[in-house]
Amino acid sequence: MSDTDKVFAGSVPKLYDEYLVPMIFAEYADDIASRVAALSPSVLLETAAGTGAVTRAVTAALPPGIRYVATDLNEPMLAIAAQRQGEDPRITWRQADATALPFGDAEFDVVCCQFGAMFFPDRVKGYSEARRVLKPSGTFLFNVWDRIEENVFAHDATMALGKLFPDDPPRFMARTPHGYFDQTIIRADLERAGFGNISIETRAAISRAPTAEHVAIAYCQGTPLRGEIEARDASRLQAATDAVAEAIRIRHGSGPVEAKIQALVITARRI
Repeated sequence: MSDTDKVFAGSVPKLYDEYLVPMIFAEYADDIASRVAALSPSVLLETAAGTGAVTRAVTAALPPGIRYVATDLNEPMLAIAAQRQGEDPRITWRQADATALPFGDAEFDVVCCQFGAMFFPDRVKGYSEARRVLKPSGTFLFNVWDRIEENVFAHDATMALGKLFPDDPPRFMARTPHGYFDQTIIRADLERAGFGNISIETRAAISRAPTAEHVAIAYCQGTPLRGEIEARDASRLQAATDAVAEAIRIRHGSGPVEAKIQALVITARRI
């Protein structure tokens, strides 16, 4: 993973929340929320909360009286999450690194994380931290994207950008968001961190957007892929966005578009 793969800055957080969240994250956030609610936690930690897609879904599913700490490494993302959430006495927002959590041992009933583990520079350390802050028999619940070929728009965008920059194709989407899908590796990482009772479920869904341009802006300007494009030629960001839009339009049509997305949902118990 490149150092720039974790950079969500400038206009990226706003575009991420406006374009990408409803397109690919919302349905999985609802899934995480229903799973969290079924566990009936009284104290809950979310890591890598981003702009709060899961936070909003979980708070809607949980009763008053819980304590919910939502964290993210990137302050700009967390600021949008807090603004979108509005006043909620159950939630504490805190900037925090998931691989070095600023909490005591055995503080939380559940730790959840949506599409964040792929960005951990040391996943075993991140999982070990989740286990450390969980109460005995507490649950770690998270998801990761499946291979890029199972996530059609992301794959389309990557292929289109490869044609635009053939000598040095931007590979952020394949390398990081869709680079941690091997279930054997995921299970082994969790076991090394001390987790047991591990279950991994493959969950497919449909990604929808009003136009091909919406998809292109989401990926090219609302993710760290933007930094990769600009590193090659900052003047070609719009050309790159247009190229991805055209590729999506050719394959999926000029009106509203939809395509398959697929993720892995992982549950592990502290032992």
